[in-house]
Amino acid sequence: MLQPAALLPAFAPWLDVAGLAVFAVSGALAAAKRRQTMVTLCFFAVITGVGGGTVRDLLIGAPVFWVHDTRVAAVCLAMAVLVWITPVRWWRGTALDWFDAVGLAAYAVYGAAKALGYGIPPVPAALMGVVTACVGGIIRDVLAGEPSILMRPELYVTAAALAAGSYVALTELDVPRAIAAVVAGLAGFALRAAAIHFRLALPAYPRGE
Repeated sequence: MLQPAALLPAFAPWLDVAGLAVFAVSGALAAAKRRQTMVTLCFFAVITGVGGGTVRDLLIGAPVFWVHDTRVAAVCLAMAVLVWITPVRWWRGTALDWFDAVGLAAYAVYGAAKALGYGIPPVPAALMGVVTACVGGIIRDVLAGEPSILMRPELYVTAAALAAGSYVALTELDVPRAIAAVVAGLAGFALRAAAIHFRLALPAYPRGE
């Protein structure tokens, strides 16, 4: 088995923190919009931030990352506190959507890179990138009683798949890890940004009963 560091770019921890912070904020906001308590905001922030990475680590046989790193929970809890103490106007409009796009691309690349580092074959490794980027949001939506991102036609999971798949493909072509991560992350972010700006969506199943 390859060591994880062998296929993770040097700045990978920053990708992890970026995705973690953004998803933690989105989880805390889901609770805040329902006027929940501080405890509930913290719970939503943690479960949204670590959900995807937890499932990924369990599937690839890695130690669950947040159990062994106290900084992870600290970042999630700090984001919950930030949402609690800041004005509501900070989180209105599409600002969070754009931050979420950054986190989505970053987490997808990081998840794929970590899976490759644990000896996972290319296609499953790309899927692990999608799991890392999307499962936390799915858990958040289920707990909040909202339609899951999987059930919406917007280009969200597709953007994560593009970022993760591009990273895996580029590393298989022996592109330097740092360059592969930047290119793949930008590709995933660009697709998600285009979806937000132009309201792009995948076509729905065309056949009725």
